[in-house]
Formats: sequence, C-alpha cells, structure tokens
Amino acid sequence: MSLVNVRNAKITDANAIQVLYQELVNNPAVSVLPERIAEIEKNVNSSLFVGEKDGEVVGTVLVSLCLDVMFGYQPFAVVENIIVTASCRGLGVGTELMRAVEQYSNSAHCSKIMLLSSAERVEAHDFFENVGFIGSSKKGFVKYRRHFTV
Repeated sequence: MSLVNVRNAKITDANAIQVLYQELVNNPAVSVLPERIAEIEKNVNSSLFVGEKDGEVVGTVLVSLCLDVMFGYQPFAVVENIIVTASCRGLGVGTELMRAVEQYSNSAHCSKIMLLSSAERVEAHDFFENVGFIGSSKKGFVKYRRHFTV
C-alpha cells in the first residue's frame, strides 16, 4: 500500500479538486477557480490541503480560522468540504487530511475544530468520530444563500 502525501493545494490542483467536489455534491454550480486557490494560499487564516496517493490528488479539505474573543486571542477552526474519492476511502487519506487540519489548528493555538456533515452521511460521521470528533455535543444549523432574507 502506498503512502499518503498531504500538502497545501496549488493552482494546478483546481481541476482535481473540482472533480472531488462534484463527487461530494451533485451541483453544476461547483466551480473551483485557480485564482481562488491562489488567494487561499496567501491567506494566513485558511489552508486548503490535498491528499495524494501515487502522485494523484484523491482527497481535499479546507480549514479556516475564525477570530474569537472568548478565550483571549485563541481562534477556532472550521473544516469544510472534506472529501476523499470513493475508491480511496478506508486507505488513510482522510485520516492524514484531518491530521494536517489538527496540526494547522494546533499551530494557530485554536480552542477547537468544528465541522458540519450532511445528516445522511452516516459513514462520514463514523469517520469523524474515529478521528476524535464528538457528534453528540452540539447541533449544527445551516442557512443557504438562496434562503437569505436580505
């Protein structure tokens, strides 16, 4: 079994990330722009990681730091859009991506890492619990742009 390599995404990863996102959500509006990846590369409060096996991008995760006032200067981290292609699940890619998120969050002195997962993604919930997340401690709520009232 080959090792998993996790690194920061590059603009040349845009197409591979888009394919992964389309696997995550069946939405024709998904559009990963190289220039947006470049912006994230420069942003000290966000990191977009990719996981590779045999030189191919097979997973990705975005982590963003949110400023907070509750614990002095400690931010908290929010994880979004974690996906490992179906053929590589169970091979350690997701675990290594989440390890990178945890290292990034730890180096930023985050008080916690939060994520939301679609209610029907039971296998993903099991994965998140296996890497240390507690699914029963909070309840998440989402309001999508199409439902904004302003």
